[in-house]
Amino acid sequence: MLEQSQSIILVKDLRKKYKGAEEEALKGIDLVVRRGELFGLIGPNSAGKTTLISILCGLLKYDEGMVEIDGINMKFDYKKIKGKIGLIPQEIALHSSLTVKENLNYFGSLQGITGKDLENRVEDCLTILQLHQHSNKKISKCSGGIKRRTNLMAGLIHNPSIVFLDEPTLGVDVQSRNLIFEYLQDLNKLGVTIVYTTHYMREVESLCSRVAIIDDGHRIVEGTPKELIDANIGCFDLTQVFIKLTGKEIRD
Repeated sequence: MLEQSQSIILVKDLRKKYKGAEEEALKGIDLVVRRGELFGLIGPNSAGKTTLISILCGLLKYDEGMVEIDGINMKFDYKKIKGKIGLIPQEIALHSSLTVKENLNYFGSLQGITGKDLENRVEDCLTILQLHQHSNKKISKCSGGIKRRTNLMAGLIHNPSIVFLDEPTLGVDVQSRNLIFEYLQDLNKLGVTIVYTTHYMREVESLCSRVAIIDDGHRIVEGTPKELIDANIGCFDLTQVFIKLTGKEIRD
């Protein structure tokens, strides 16, 4: 485990139990994410990933433990953290009756961006992920790839220093996936810390500098993809490591 001084996200003994549930969703998770890294967070369905991300983004309160974001204790000073965070959820969080450009304007204004600054940022978003030719198209009429790219930019329009991505390439075509990958890598090179969750192990293996696997509310292992592969005899890629550590049972 890394020292606190190296971290931008520090989680200690984090616990969460939903009302009416028999077991805790998070059972004392420890986690450290380094400043400026592209960090993979993976696990089977119902492992606790969504609960953990929701807590780190301030969308869900936790029961016990400690969460620090950029040296700020989330429980006592979340307002100072909020502007640093960008969340791109798995579900398309756009207004279907608005156009691509109108959605970007809307989400930018929610972040307090106005006037010429908002105009410039929307223009940048349209350019970065090749959305210009679709800018006046209603989201309800857009393809999955266009929706995903717009969804991504809507969560990044305020230039956050920490980004949480939940299955950002789910259901998109190869070209859109490649464009998204290239942009995320460029963003990371600029110093943006990215926490990336997905079920595509190849994505994690090629993109992420370090990975944590969580299951049943526990962090069961953490390290670079190579370290995890080397530590598990007979495993030649991250998919094999994942199955070895979490089992072959189908999760709903």
